[in-house]
Amino acid sequence: MVPALQFAGRDYIPAMRQIRNFIWTLTAVVVLALAFYLTFTAARWLNHGGSRFFWNTTTVVHEVQTLSDLVTVKFVLNKVVVLEDVKWYGENRVLLLAQGVVKAGIDLKRLKPEDVSIAGKKISLRLPPPSITDAYLDDAASQVIDHTTGLLRAFDKNLEQTARQNAVDDIARAARNAGILDEAGQRGRAELTNFLKQAGFESVEFR
Repeated sequence: MVPALQFAGRDYIPAMRQIRNFIWTLTAVVVLALAFYLTFTAARWLNHGGSRFFWNTTTVVHEVQTLSDLVTVKFVLNKVVVLEDVKWYGENRVLLLAQGVVKAGIDLKRLKPEDVSIAGKKISLRLPPPSITDAYLDDAASQVIDHTTGLLRAFDKNLEQTARQNAVDDIARAARNAGILDEAGQRGRAELTNFLKQAGFESVEFR
């Protein structure tokens, strides 16, 4: 005798159970996918709008340290250096027209977590003082325009090198007097303020 309940060659009740199990499985997959989506969306929203509440001092220090090159001020200065070595039997003399480059900035790599204080969307930083980071002569724009050797004197090959080093020292001193450190400090604070406000902080203070 043929069973009274058949479904496409299979028993009807097992078939219904399979359909029900499939529906439950599909529902579970959909719910799980939705949960992942909502979690990801919320995390992304927080990252763009509210993650600043989750910033810690270590993270801030790491991000700020990447800005070292952005807070550098460069001065280009010209200097005429005359260096003489006078002896009773003659003199050596160098006249150098020098163009120097002086750079100053805040060494943000010296910033430490204890230098940063965060309260909600307010951040306070204690920055290292600005300093001259580099000073050198532009060789292409610097030249010796006069080099005199006395009749009884031997050519002094170190005289020009000494004149060049004196030029670097004089140009660095002139840059300090011209306020390069103050400008480096102001630019550093301005760049950091802009960066941190773009990151979501509403108040940026320096101490």
